[in-house]
Amino acid sequence: MRLEDIYQNQKPVISFEIFPPKGEKIEEKIDVLFQELKTLSKFNPSYISVTYGAGGSTREKTLDLVKRIKAELNICPTPHFTCVGLSRPEILSYLENIQKLDLNNILALRGDPPKGEEKFVKPKDGFGYANELVEYIKSNTDLNIAVAGYPECHQECGCLDEDILNLKRKVNAGASVIITQLFYDNKFFFEYLDKTKQADIDIPIIPGILPISSYTQVERIISLSGCKVPESLMKKLEKYKDNKDDIKKIGVDYAVEQCNELIDNGVPGLHIYTLNKSEATSSVLEALNL
Repeated sequence: MRLEDIYQNQKPVISFEIFPPKGEKIEEKIDVLFQELKTLSKFNPSYISVTYGAGGSTREKTLDLVKRIKAELNICPTPHFTCVGLSRPEILSYLENIQKLDLNNILALRGDPPKGEEKFVKPKDGFGYANELVEYIKSNTDLNIAVAGYPECHQECGCLDEDILNLKRKVNAGASVIITQLFYDNKFFFEYLDKTKQADIDIPIIPGILPISSYTQVERIISLSGCKVPESLMKKLEKYKDNKDDIKKIGVDYAVEQCNELIDNGVPGLHIYTLNKSEATSSVLEALNL
């Protein structure tokens, strides 16, 4: 099913993100991941997105997971795809492989620089910006295209207004849905919606949610994404940072509160970053007013 049709649903659409496991004993890790996904399947997700590692490091693993999700879970998979390290002919070849799997959707991103590189470098005969990739996918395939949005502004962008202009370019190039980076303060998301409306962006904007499950996770998230954690939440986390069970409960309770406010304000869906685990996501979804 195409994303633009999925979000015609009257109820908030539930979707998940996973990533290809890395390291040793990959097959065992993938089997464990699918047990987690089978647990999450009871929530009837409309699709599962599968990330694409920095520099295309998990390119084939992404496709392998996509195939298995479709075959074993009968859930619509949506592969991520980036501009990193590929020429146009290589991109077209990969897109053709995706279409051979009879997929309908793709999440198009510029992508992060490969490990060890500080700045994104445009590949030879490739693309330097996500809007260029979106336009190329739109021109060469029938895929429905999702893109990323940044309620607190992309870290490489000067200001949110400039970032909204970049988002508008992606929409004009052919994007059908916007999935946001995670955030913990809904005010940023609501302000983002106001700014996108002012920019005449009228496609569905889906909030990205990551339930907090450990204190070190919060520190890493802040470092990588630059997202802000409300002071009241941060104080709770700091108070109980040495108690894993308390941190998990605080994280779930906060995510439930956050999601219910978003639902009450009419978001078309929730895209949950699962980190390949079912526990926190299940606890949140079981508690929501859906």
